[in-house]
Amino acid sequence: MKNYEFLEHTADIKFRSFGKTLPEAFSNAALALGSIMSQQTNITPKIKEIVEVTGEDYESLLYNFLEEFLFLFDSKGFILSKINKINLSEKTLKAEVLGDKAENYNFSNPVKAITYNEMFVKKINNSWVCQVVLDV
Repeated sequence: MKNYEFLEHTADIKFRSFGKTLPEAFSNAALALGSIMSQQTNITPKIKEIVEVTGEDYESLLYNFLEEFLFLFDSKGFILSKINKINLSEKTLKAEVLGDKAENYNFSNPVKAITYNEMFVKKINNSWVCQVVLDV
């Protein structure tokens, strides 16, 4: 289930993702990014990719995870549709993701970079919240 919201920002795109678990919040952050990258085009989940990243803390892990989707777009033309599985520890993340070739759709990726500006990963009450600002 997609669980994210877009927030007002003067020049870039800011969003928050939510989850009952940290992996769910990270998955929803990736889906929010995929929605922006595809300009909300419905992407068919045809191709499987494995994403593996490390980080020193949850923010760097989230940054590296999202950055991997920009890399996959630039190197393989892969655009995200769905997160199948995600395994997350304090410093590592491995995810099985589904998507398709961007060339099969009519859009251009507006995202230049993931930023650390205003980024956070927090547990609030019994849920996790991730906030990300994208340079567009």
